Amino acid sequence: MISNLEKEITFRFLKARKKDGFLNVISIFSFIGISLGVAVLIIVMSVMNGFRSELINKIVGFNSHITVKSYDSSIDQKKLNSKNLSLISKNIVLSNSGEAIILKNNTSKGVVLRGYENNDFSKLEIIKNDKFKGNKLLLKDFISIGNELSFALDLQVGDEITLMSPSGVETIVGNLLKQKNFIVTSIFNSGLAEFDNNIAFINLNTLEEFFGFDINDRALEIYLKNPNKIESQKMIVQKIFDKEFVYSWADMNNSLFSALKVERNVMFIILSLIIVVAAFNIISGLTILVKNKTKDIAILKSIGVLNKSIIKIFFLVGVLIGTSATAFGILLGVTFSIYIENFREFLSSTFNISLFPEEIYFLSKMPSEINPTSIFLISICSIIITIIVSIFPAFKAAKLDPIKALKYE
Repeated sequence: MISNLEKEITFRFLKARKKDGFLNVISIFSFIGISLGVAVLIIVMSVMNGFRSELINKIVGFNSHITVKSYDSSIDQKKLNSKNLSLISKNIVLSNSGEAIILKNNTSKGVVLRGYENNDFSKLEIIKNDKFKGNKLLLKDFISIGNELSFALDLQVGDEITLMSPSGVETIVGNLLKQKNFIVTSIFNSGLAEFDNNIAFINLNTLEEFFGFDINDRALEIYLKNPNKIESQKMIVQKIFDKEFVYSWADMNNSLFSALKVERNVMFIILSLIIVVAAFNIISGLTILVKNKTKDIAILKSIGVLNKSIIKIFFLVGVLIGTSATAFGILLGVTFSIYIENFREFLSSTFNISLFPEEIYFLSKMPSEINPTSIFLISICSIIITIIVSIFPAFKAAKLDPIKALKYE
């Protein structure tokens, strides 16, 4: 417990007098350093969390959440009536895919073709995007291409292109590659250049005819009601389709999200050093405070104040500076994270510069997602660092000999 005397002396020591001007400056810099360190950590973590969430939303919005493929025979359609599957799934569609080459104006480009039935294609999230242009049906001999691919090949809705299949046709002169003309019926925009530039959609029956695929080669795409809880729901699907190969969007992008996680952890460690450096100012400030208050400490000891009370007083001075700085840093960091997009727009318009350009990051605004767990962790780390650096000066103050201190004062 902390007595009223200890509290009163602590607050008196916090109020620096004119002769303690340098000490006051050190305390202010300690406060500012810790506050900025906490605020920067919260802002960076919020932006990285926001970027990760936006990336997940774009990947999940373009790809199936869980895909089921058969090893040797067609997927058992009876399993689609499973009660557990209906509880977690929003849409279930059949698809197939293959690689082809687009030919247009003496230009060739390799693409991955995905085939869907007309009704299934209209269920995809990418079709519900406001930036989608054209017909929402995949009719025979029609193709839907990405925004980036349309720019690369200078294509518009209604233009004709030629697709070349790697599967050939046997003729009397040998094996000839199969070619087929398609009309661009729509242009989609997923927000990710890799998808928009390398993937196109055609009718499922047309794709299988074009590549010579068997109907048993079709895959089952499952779109979940809650794609974020992917691991637990993947296990449910695996139990239903126990003889098929099952994988999720997280499996397909595991390396990317692992890299993002490592980068976030490294940034946390590096930026935590700001708080550590600022906390060392507390050691300097408390050490100078002990030096300036030598006479006061000696008098306190002379009137019977115990060493543990002296430790508490100087320990509390350091902890109060660190705690108040942490609280102010949280307020500053959370406020900045909420209005970071407004701040970006202000800087862009004021200095006529492009911050976070959409054509590079493929995001229309600066992402930010405040995570209470991250804020709690940052706060705890900051306070623990403050507590640690306050221990040494507090014990140094308690070791002062009152007789020697009063003699030299």
